[in-house]
Amino acid sequence: MKTAQDFVAEAKQHIQEIPLEEADSAIQAADLLLDVRDADEYRHSHIPQATNVSRGLLEFKFSNDPTLADRNMNIVLYCKNSGRSALCAKVLQDMGYLHVQSIEGGFDAWQEAGKPVAEPKLPPFG
Repeated sequence: MKTAQDFVAEAKQHIQEIPLEEADSAIQAADLLLDVRDADEYRHSHIPQATNVSRGLLEFKFSNDPTLADRNMNIVLYCKNSGRSALCAKVLQDMGYLHVQSIEGGFDAWQEAGKPVAEPKLPPFG
């Protein structure tokens, strides 16, 4: 029986995972920076300019949203530690997207490196 880790390891054999040191330039060149974590995780904090489409909705969103129809767009994905984003990158490749990259180490590595993070701003109380 396969485990989640088996599926992730298999996906990582078929996708392009970029090291954290190359993430900034990959994000700048991307048409879409995609956070595939759950909405609660995204709302807590995320990489600036990231769009959230959770792992569970990915195939449906990309199948039904005309703005995501271009199979040549450059997509950079991330999740908490790169497992979900590896699975998503493989799925997007299987759906015909040609330029998909996953950030190695995910959001945890991004934060540990001290890179910029967008966090929600609470309204002032007065």
